[in-house]
Amino acid sequence: MSEGGFHVHGPHEHELEHAVEHAAEGHHGVAGGSLTNQVAMFTAVIATVGAIFSYMGGATQANAGLYKNNAAIKKTEASNQWNFYQAKSSKQNLSELAVALVSDDRKPLYQKEIERYKAEKAEIKLAADKLEAEALDWDRKSEEQMHQHHRWAQATTVLQVSIALAAIALLTKKRWLELGMFGVAALGTAIGVLAMLHI
Repeated sequence: MSEGGFHVHGPHEHELEHAVEHAAEGHHGVAGGSLTNQVAMFTAVIATVGAIFSYMGGATQANAGLYKNNAAIKKTEASNQWNFYQAKSSKQNLSELAVALVSDDRKPLYQKEIERYKAEKAEIKLAADKLEAEALDWDRKSEEQMHQHHRWAQATTVLQVSIALAAIALLTKKRWLELGMFGVAALGTAIGVLAMLHI
C-alpha cells in the first residue's frame, strides 16, 4: 500500500493471489491439491525472484543514464580545453608573426612568449586528452550497464512467462504445463545469472 492509499499491482501479483487461493482450496481437500500447493509455492518464489530481477534492471538502467551523463560532461570539459588550446595557438602564431616583424631588440620578448605558449599548450593537451579518455571510459561503463539492464529485463520477462504458465497449469491441471513452467523458470533464472555475471 502506498502513502496515498493506492496499491499498484505488478504483472504477476494477480496470478500469485489466484494461486494462493487455489492452494488454500487444495489444502482443504479439493482435487489436485498437491499440484496446486506446489504451483502456488513455486509462483511465490518465482515472483520474488522476478521482483529482484526487475529492481536490478531498473538500477542498471539508471546507472547507464548517469554514466552517459558523466561522459557528456567530460566531453564538454575536453572540448573547452581544446578551445583553450586553440586560443593559445592563435596567441603563439601572433607572437611568431611579431618575431618576423619587430626589430631585433624586441625579438627575445616575443620568442619568450612563443616558448610560454608552447609549454601552456602542452599542459592543456594533456588535460584534454585525459578528459577524453575519461569520457570514453564513462561511455564504456554506460554501455556495459545497458547490456546488463537488457539481461535483467529478459530474465524478468521470462519469469513472468513462467508465472503465466503456472496459472494455466493451475487452471488446466496439466502436468506437462507444470514441467514447462519449471523449465521456463530455470531459463529465466539462468539469464538472471548471466546478468549478475555481466555476460
